[in-house]
Amino acid sequence: MTSLAHQLKRLALPQNDPNLLTRREVASLLFDPKDAASMDRSTFYALGCTGLEELLGIEPAFLEFQDTLFSRASLTLERSVQSKEVNEKLDSGISLFLTRLCPYFLLRPAHKCIEWLVHRFHIQLYNADSLLACTLPYHDTNIFVRVLQLLRIKDPTSRWNWLQCLQKPGVPLSRGALITHCYTDLSFMDFICTTVTRSIQVGCSGSGSQLRVIFSFYASTIVPALDAVDKVSDTIVSKLLPYVQRGLKSSLIDYKAATYMIVCQLAVKVVMEASLVDSLAVHISKSLVKEPVLAQEGLGCLIVLLQNQKEGAAGAFSRLCSMPALASTLQVMAAAHDVTPLLRYLLPHLVTALFTCETDKLGVLESILQSVPLTKGLDQTVARLLMDGYLSQTELCAENMSAVDQRLLPLVRLFESRYCGALDAVLSGHVTDISRSEQKRLFHQFLSLSMSSGKYQILGNSDTSLLLSLKHPQPSVRVSAMEHLMDITTSGQVRLSIYDNDVSSMGLLWMKTDGLRSPTAAAEFGPRLPQRLSVVSGRLPVLMDVVRLLSDPRLGKGDVELVQRVGWRLLPFLVITAATPDSAQLCLASCIARSSILTQHPLSLSWAQGIWSNTVFPKNHCSCCSRPNRLGLKIFPLHTQTEVWWNPEKLDTNTCCYLGLICRLFSVIMSGAGDGPAASSFRDLMKLLIQVHLREPVMLFRFLCVLWGYSSNHGDQLDVKVGAVLQTQALYMGGSLLSVQPAATLQELAAADSPVVPSLLCCLSSPVREVRRAALGALQSLSGVSTSPFQPIIEKLLKTWEEIIADPSYLSTALAVLQEECVSAKAKTQQKKLQAALQQLLQCVRTPCCPSYSAAALLRALGHVNGQFILSALLPVLDRLLEQSGPDTPTPLRAEAQLMQLVLGKYNEASAPLLAEDQNCLDLFIRALKTSTQPHADIPSCQIIALEQITKPFFSALGDDAVQQKLLSVMFDLLVEAQSPLMANTISSVFKVVRTPRESTEVGPEGGAVPWQRVTLILELLQHKKKLKRAQMVVPVLFSLLARSLEPGSVDQANIEYTKQLLLSCLLNVCHRLSPDGAPVAPDVLDEDRFSVELVVQCIRASDVPQTHHHALLLLGTVATIFPEKVLHNIMPIFTFMGANIMRLDDAYSFRVIDKTVQMVIPALIKLSDGSSSAHVDAVVTRIVHVFADALPHVPDHRRLPILNQLVTTLGPARFLWVLLLLLFKLHATQAAGAASEKDAALERDVDFWISLCCQFEVADQLTSLINILSFLLKKAEEEEEKVEELIFSLETHSSKELRHFKFLSVSFMAQLLGSTSFIGKVGVAEGGDSADESLFPVCFRLLEEILRYIHSVARCVEENADKPTAKFWRVLLNKAYDVLDKVNALLPTDTFITVMRGLMGNQLASVRRKAMELLNNKLQHRTQWDEQQVTALLQLTTDLLSIVGKGHVKVTEEEAEQAINRQTALYTLKLLCRSFGPDHQEAFVPVLLQAVEIVTSEEEEKNVTGSALLCIAELVGTLKALAIPQLPRLMPAVLQTLTDRKELLTNEIYLLSVVTALQRVTETLPHFISPYLQDTTIQVTHKTTSSSSSSSSAFAQLSVRLASLRSTLATKLPPRVLLPTLSRCYSSMGQLAALISILKEHIGHMDKDQVNLHQSELTSYFLTALDFRADHCQGDLQTTSDIEGCVIDCLTTMVMKLSEVTFRPLFFKLFDWSKSDSAERLLTFYRLCDCVAERLKGLFVLFAGNLVKPMSELLRQTNSSSTGELLFDCDEDAEKNSLLLQFVLDCLHKIFLYDTQRFLSRERADALLAPLVDQLENQVGGEQVYQQRVTRHLVPCVAQFAVALADDSQWKTLNYQVLLKTRHRDAKVRFSALLMLMELAAKLKENYMVLLPETIPFLAELMEGEDTHTHTHTHNVNRLQVVKPPQSLLVCLYRNDLMQSWISANGL
Repeated sequence: MTSLAHQLKRLALPQNDPNLLTRREVASLLFDPKDAASMDRSTFYALGCTGLEELLGIEPAFLEFQDTLFSRASLTLERSVQSKEVNEKLDSGISLFLTRLCPYFLLRPAHKCIEWLVHRFHIQLYNADSLLACTLPYHDTNIFVRVLQLLRIKDPTSRWNWLQCLQKPGVPLSRGALITHCYTDLSFMDFICTTVTRSIQVGCSGSGSQLRVIFSFYASTIVPALDAVDKVSDTIVSKLLPYVQRGLKSSLIDYKAATYMIVCQLAVKVVMEASLVDSLAVHISKSLVKEPVLAQEGLGCLIVLLQNQKEGAAGAFSRLCSMPALASTLQVMAAAHDVTPLLRYLLPHLVTALFTCETDKLGVLESILQSVPLTKGLDQTVARLLMDGYLSQTELCAENMSAVDQRLLPLVRLFESRYCGALDAVLSGHVTDISRSEQKRLFHQFLSLSMSSGKYQILGNSDTSLLLSLKHPQPSVRVSAMEHLMDITTSGQVRLSIYDNDVSSMGLLWMKTDGLRSPTAAAEFGPRLPQRLSVVSGRLPVLMDVVRLLSDPRLGKGDVELVQRVGWRLLPFLVITAATPDSAQLCLASCIARSSILTQHPLSLSWAQGIWSNTVFPKNHCSCCSRPNRLGLKIFPLHTQTEVWWNPEKLDTNTCCYLGLICRLFSVIMSGAGDGPAASSFRDLMKLLIQVHLREPVMLFRFLCVLWGYSSNHGDQLDVKVGAVLQTQALYMGGSLLSVQPAATLQELAAADSPVVPSLLCCLSSPVREVRRAALGALQSLSGVSTSPFQPIIEKLLKTWEEIIADPSYLSTALAVLQEECVSAKAKTQQKKLQAALQQLLQCVRTPCCPSYSAAALLRALGHVNGQFILSALLPVLDRLLEQSGPDTPTPLRAEAQLMQLVLGKYNEASAPLLAEDQNCLDLFIRALKTSTQPHADIPSCQIIALEQITKPFFSALGDDAVQQKLLSVMFDLLVEAQSPLMANTISSVFKVVRTPRESTEVGPEGGAVPWQRVTLILELLQHKKKLKRAQMVVPVLFSLLARSLEPGSVDQANIEYTKQLLLSCLLNVCHRLSPDGAPVAPDVLDEDRFSVELVVQCIRASDVPQTHHHALLLLGTVATIFPEKVLHNIMPIFTFMGANIMRLDDAYSFRVIDKTVQMVIPALIKLSDGSSSAHVDAVVTRIVHVFADALPHVPDHRRLPILNQLVTTLGPARFLWVLLLLLFKLHATQAAGAASEKDAALERDVDFWISLCCQFEVADQLTSLINILSFLLKKAEEEEEKVEELIFSLETHSSKELRHFKFLSVSFMAQLLGSTSFIGKVGVAEGGDSADESLFPVCFRLLEEILRYIHSVARCVEENADKPTAKFWRVLLNKAYDVLDKVNALLPTDTFITVMRGLMGNQLASVRRKAMELLNNKLQHRTQWDEQQVTALLQLTTDLLSIVGKGHVKVTEEEAEQAINRQTALYTLKLLCRSFGPDHQEAFVPVLLQAVEIVTSEEEEKNVTGSALLCIAELVGTLKALAIPQLPRLMPAVLQTLTDRKELLTNEIYLLSVVTALQRVTETLPHFISPYLQDTTIQVTHKTTSSSSSSSSAFAQLSVRLASLRSTLATKLPPRVLLPTLSRCYSSMGQLAALISILKEHIGHMDKDQVNLHQSELTSYFLTALDFRADHCQGDLQTTSDIEGCVIDCLTTMVMKLSEVTFRPLFFKLFDWSKSDSAERLLTFYRLCDCVAERLKGLFVLFAGNLVKPMSELLRQTNSSSTGELLFDCDEDAEKNSLLLQFVLDCLHKIFLYDTQRFLSRERADALLAPLVDQLENQVGGEQVYQQRVTRHLVPCVAQFAVALADDSQWKTLNYQVLLKTRHRDAKVRFSALLMLMELAAKLKENYMVLLPETIPFLAELMEGEDTHTHTHTHNVNRLQVVKPPQSLLVCLYRNDLMQSWISANGL
């Protein structure tokens, strides 16, 4: 668009919209635009008023618009012509109304009101912004889209152009699009905000709840827009701030809430300046104080603002503190939200105000501290503020300070009660920071406000002093204080004297209070409290109290372990180091020994009695409670001294108890001997323990070996826990001992039979780093023993010290490396040493006395050491463990089960050859395979472990097929006997991965001795075998078993069926392995003779189980690709069985079997038959398809389509789909007949299925199938039988009725298929492809040719069987065939269609050519859009069509008659082509016009062809226009000559219609070039108009319409200078004037006034001639004359209406003079003309009627038979004319009187007319009936209106009297007529007749006394009905007359 166009667009006004000037479509919200165009304005107004009334019931505020926008005056208001001020006022009112209407927009009344505003005020053009502002809140509704479609927003400059994309699809505006436009177009954001403020201004009332929808839209748009924009610019903020401030100041709750949301979003997205933050905070605070609504929302907004902004909001403090219920609101909010930002801002101000004497803030602070929780360090902030504020009051006097203390005391106490921890933290922090004395004073004074004992040291963990912590009300604080107390006492950091007695007392108090409630804590803390304190006499009471407290029976109630643990913790206090008998140690030891904890223990039962008697006190000597021999521990002789290992698993109970006690004592002593005051005592005690119980080094190290390895023991034989700490201590102790042992002892300890080195090796794999470190230290001490067999191992491990310490699993790696070195060692000596070391380790594992957990630990360390020698060395262990795992043996230990698992793990790839070499190894493995017991749930059974060792590498490494066979045999035996699913799954998994030896597949010997169960299991395993080498070897065996299974009566059939399925499945797997791609197999791999297909078929026939059938069919399908000939010989039994059995099953597997069988067998069949004849293959396939078709009724419904789809897809739809369809048709046609409804339902169901089946394939395949079906039907029709056709439908086995049904069904289906939605959809998809035309064209061409051939054949059959009973069938079949043809035509792509039609038009058969043209005509009639390429192709058809048209004829034969029909069809096609494409391609149709004119001018042409040519000419001339002018000299004479041939036209109405149509189109198109033929044309038109009016046929009805159109064309298209002379000439030469006058009338109506004035003289002359028609035909039929005269007068009246007064006056007087000359007949014409003109001109005619008064008066006398002896028309034949003239005169006078407004009736004119008019009551000319009609219809109304026009009382009296005199006439008819006139006078004059009543009554009385009954009755009626009741005074006067009494009584006066 250019810049000038843009400027003009901006300057354009809405009132210039062309849509306002048309009524074809009218903008409407509720109605369709076309329907709205047919509705008048009053309907819309009523609709709008109805909507307004309904709105007033909802909102009375709309009342003000009742008198403006919805007033009655608005009906005539057109705003497009109003001034600017009026339009501005109107816009203001509309905007106000729409703003108020917004909340109610979704209501139906609102839609009615908007409909009125759209219709009347065009608000969609003038007020688009206001209308959208009203509807935008409802942008997601359909009504919004309807409003949007009314707008004109196509201009890109329009602010609403972005909504244009929603108009056409009619979808609502999405929320995302609205939000996006909101933040991208700031003017739109401003529009939304302005809309809200305007709505508030005009619509706010009360709370403004009706505006809630606007506020919701406001918030839901602005807030998401701010959230969606990446960065909120300053421009956006500046746009929103005015509206935000307005919203914060507003009193509307919803508006304020929306503003809060916007402020929150701004705070989150924008970093504001401090001034802006302060301004917003102040406004929010003012809002909360002014109107405390939305308190939580306002505070929440303030919190968000302060949370996201760093600075600002300083000015809102004072106002916010004034907010009522601030604290309570914050309390409610704090329960669900974080109010810290606001409190962090508010509390410092409140605390500061506390010290500035602002008492009003004190209550606020107190209420906040009381109710609002302080989190996130805010409590410490407040405490710090209080402390800092108090310490800053250094300049206050004592009095003021006292006042401050008084104000602060309740607040500090309140704060301390809620946040004592925070206050304590602040106080503790200030203790060390205060240096000035003044601040110290204030600090202590502040402390006095909070607590009185706060001068003690503050504990770091408990936030208060130790003393107060022990007294603290919280138990956790007291526990923490006790922990602190014990830490500082046990660590030795603080001496006890610091705490004095209070600390101990508090500790004891805690024990008494909390200890009993927490026994565990008491047990921990109680013994620890005094253990590091010096046992002095001053502390003895406290310690004894502790012992007594620990002896309380409530302490260990229900927990024996806790009591024992406490007892063991007290044992160290029995060690006495003091030398005096009265020492506190001895007293405490005595107290402990007598406590219940020790007295109840069996070990220390008698210690209390001998504690004094057996204790000696040597100087500086530590002793135990008694001597060794009196210790109370009996020294049990260890029976394991001969064993090198002390194995707790095999010791007896007493020995285990003794050893466990030694371990416990060792643990207690070790725990005390490390460090502390009593460490030396514990060490002495350790020496005593070793001297007494473990005196020999070997015994000691055996004991230590127990401690080193016991942690890995899962049992608890010793009832002791050896943790990592004790283990580490024992290792370090052992290392220390080893370092001081002599060489001989070390050699003994490192000997082969010593457990020291193996035990240390076990510790090297411990997960604890320190354990590994300690073990390496011990091994370091043994590294110097060169004679030890373990020396190579020790040396190797010590070299990898760091790796072992870092990684607990490195030991296995190191030993594996050692093994590799052993194998690869070059020196045999070194190799022997390494091998001997490993063998010695294995010997340790093999030793029976070695604990199983130690043996398992050693084997784990040897996890990477594998080989035959390892397994061979471990076989005795496996043998021993297997013996212990028997069913009658005790349950093995957990460690033994783990050891078993580890030993079996050595059966691996490295040791597998040993099984073949060592029978014992194999036997043990087989024993393990057969051992099924599982002693522990989390450890697999021995069987599973052994099976899991049989891996593919292991099995391959066996090397001996016999061993492999043996293992497989054992596994099969296990599988047969297995009852556990786990076992079966494991064996199956093993079998999948191992390579099966050839012998294992040979299932059994000859004769089949193998049990079926074993066979089944082997087959199951073989079925899942993925890799099977030489699979063809099992085929003979499998077929042998299959043949054996088919032997009758051998085994249970249910089980044997499953075996058959397995055999078939295995055979299928073999086939897949031999030929994965389905290719044939070489004979050397698998001989065809070894594969018995017959046996598989026999299996199908012999079995009744569907699964067996499935497997067999799948196998046959696969075999068909490998051995197709074998399967081909059995093909029909296979498919016959499928049709009879498998297809009836409704399961997915059966369907899959059928699918696979079809896919595999049929392609192989077709491939095999490639060399055979096509007919043979078709016959075989037809039989197969026949099987499927016959079985189809028994197939489940939902399976039918997939089965047939797969069948046809496999066969090839282009080749065999038609066969299947015909077989389905035959199946339906030959099925048993039922009820009519059932047959219809079945047919509909079958047809739907057939269509669905066809639509599974490509369009080309479907069309090809239809071609084949048509070919088949043609062959059947011609009785040409072929083999395949006989297989499909045999004439020998089916009746002729079935054949007819079959044919009809076939053709009907083709029509239904071509018209189905599915097929049309596939055609549309096919047409969308690039190669659609090329692929479909030949198929479509063949199909059309075939269907036309079939139609020709059926049409011939129709003729041949016309007189036979089957005639109806052939006619119906022909109709169906035509239906198929139409459907094919409709589906063809246009380009393809054109090409096909052109080819068909060259066909030899005339019927084919004609049908092709008919199809083309149909397409041309129904299609309106064509591509340029298609138009070019269509225009090329004109040559072919002209060749058809140009074929003449000589003889009228049957062929020539058909050729004539083709010529007509061709002409019609040319006509349609011209209509469609002629306007744009005129030159192409000039030859067509020449050919058509040639036909019309030829006299020998057949009339039907000529008629078609004329119709074609009509279309051509209308299209070609000027190009047709050269043909007019030839065309017009021929057409006019044709119209003169009356005989030919009367016999052929269609021909006449064609001629008139051509003439009308030529006249309409070329009106300026037909002047030479105009007169003849006009004559023929008028003549044919008269002729057509007498006929009632439909053709003549159309002819009448054409003639009317032609007359109208002549009247409107031709200029007056041409037409008027022609009409004058025609008038003089013809007698039919009605049609001619109608042309003139329409022509005058089409002329403008200037043309009328220009041709007035010519027209006047013409009308004077025409008006003489009555005078010229006075002797003719008066009715006909009247009709023609009426046409002339009507035409003249039309001209008169176009004349002015100046031009009409001379015409009128000329007509008046004309009427007075010559014949009296002209008077009839003239006064009839005056009557008509008076009716049209009304009051204007009165201006010219003055000259008519006297002539009319004279005519009234001349036609009154009672007053003259000679009438105007005195002949008997002309008597009727007198009545007619009288009627015209009376009617003309009546209209003059009726329309008189200028006092036309002067006295002279009244006098001239009064008497003649009244005397007409006596004029009975024309007879009695005519007289009555004239009086009632003409005279009485005229006289009555004459009285009204008089308007003079005196003249009324004269008139009334004259009429009254007529009531005394001697003739009763006259009296009656006078009475009627009186009635009309009284009715017209009404109350004015009162003055005439006195003289009227006597005459009425005379009439009542008369003898005429009829008059008497009507007189009474006059009295009752017409006379107006007189006043009461007049009645009194009249009542005196006796004659009036009856009249007065009759009227009830």
